[in-house]
Amino acid sequence: MPLRPRASSQPGRASTLPSLKNFPVLRPRAVSSHTQSPLEDELSCPVCCEIFTDPVVLKCSHSFCRLCLKAFWNKKAPKRECPVCRRKCSLTEPTISLALKNVCDAIAQEQKGKASSRSGSYLANGTSKPEALCAAHGEGLKLYCQSDEEVLCCVCQTSKKHQGHSVCPLEEAANDLKEEMRQIVIPLKKSLRRLYEAKQECDDITVHIKNQRQQTEKQIHEEFEELRQFLLKEETARIAVLAEEEEAKKQTVKKKTDMISRDIITFSQAVMAIENEIANDDSLFLQNYKNVKRRAQITFYEPENIPNCLIDIAEHVTSLKFRVWEKMQSLVEYTPVTLDPNTAYPCLSLSKSLTSVSNTGTMKQLPDNPERFDHFVFVMGSKGFTSGCHSWEVDVSQNNDWLIGVVKASVARKGKISGCPEGGFWTIALSDGKYTAMTTPHTPLDLKGHLERVRVKIDYNAGEVSFFDSVGVTPIYTFNDQFTETMFPFFCPGANINGNNPGPLKICPVRVAVWNSASW
Repeated sequence: MPLRPRASSQPGRASTLPSLKNFPVLRPRAVSSHTQSPLEDELSCPVCCEIFTDPVVLKCSHSFCRLCLKAFWNKKAPKRECPVCRRKCSLTEPTISLALKNVCDAIAQEQKGKASSRSGSYLANGTSKPEALCAAHGEGLKLYCQSDEEVLCCVCQTSKKHQGHSVCPLEEAANDLKEEMRQIVIPLKKSLRRLYEAKQECDDITVHIKNQRQQTEKQIHEEFEELRQFLLKEETARIAVLAEEEEAKKQTVKKKTDMISRDIITFSQAVMAIENEIANDDSLFLQNYKNVKRRAQITFYEPENIPNCLIDIAEHVTSLKFRVWEKMQSLVEYTPVTLDPNTAYPCLSLSKSLTSVSNTGTMKQLPDNPERFDHFVFVMGSKGFTSGCHSWEVDVSQNNDWLIGVVKASVARKGKISGCPEGGFWTIALSDGKYTAMTTPHTPLDLKGHLERVRVKIDYNAGEVSFFDSVGVTPIYTFNDQFTETMFPFFCPGANINGNNPGPLKICPVRVAVWNSASW
């Protein structure tokens, strides 16, 4: 699959700042001979560093001279983006801001007036300005010694000190040197503006870091709450089982207790009757003797001990934590690879678990950090490999344009990239319904059927990157190379133009097993 830049439906990055080399070379306009005030500096065009002429304002709120912006766009054709923040601009011509133009025209007119007053020889009241005089000769300072860089009078010029030196009229020297300083200050202004932009980048990163912390903290709370709910449910269930056993054991003992209680009543009544007869006089006792003796002939059965009448404590608490942990396998998923959001192109959407990625086609405002890809819809894994064998499976069934494999740590992240081993990529791709190994030149892959899941395996020590059809368990392609730096998993969900490829690439979880080694 040929590497492609972001789809035309995707707006340009909003946080990327321009390099000065990207500014068009424009003919500088006249610069005022005096140092600019903070207001004048704020009313300066970022391209030409002069007071705005016919200023236009873009949707991102940045302002430029109309001709400067037009020259910049002509150089960048067909793309139209803000020279400062690189946000994509409308194809319609921006309108001139009349309010800003009036302010800038007033400032420019004021500068011209000041320049006229400085170039004239009269004050506002029509009298001659006081002329600067030479401290040594009392003559007017009208000459400039270019060799000694000193202001001279006519007498100074004829002295031995300045004999043979290059001397020119004061006004001519002033104009030349002022022009020189104007040229010197232009790159200083550009550098200052870049420093302001860099500071803004740092401020934006600080805000992004805070948002990352808040979102991650929320996710941590949610996942621990899920674990707490699972443990609470397990605790409640086990307490309920314990209570059921308690009730069952008590019922068994109660049955035995009721039987013994009935026997106690029978024997108590017999004893009482016999003792009452014994207490009678001899005649009455002898008359009832046979009946009393018959009542005393009660069969006694020794109460038997109740087996297993106590709660089986060991059943409830033996290896309790281990058994709960074992049951947690239904709740916990493990994936051998997770994605690194700090490398993801801004229009990519990563799942909360960082195990799937899709191209939304909509750019997010993200810092343009060095790790992030800025030209292609790429994202890397969060952990790299420097030795051993590692493998993971990718579900590609919902995506019709993808690129997966491994890349080296030093792979280029900015601008156009060579997606072959020479550029640090060892990948296979699906594009336009055709499977390809991204070699130089590309190697077509003759596969039977459509791939649903692909297993990627890297043997770092052997220098091999292999791809397998996980469903058919058949090899697809193997790269052979020599690895000298950290290697990272790599994913590209492809272009999503007009919503024709919204499906994600998913890293498949692996089965987690918990066992007791003593039973092996």
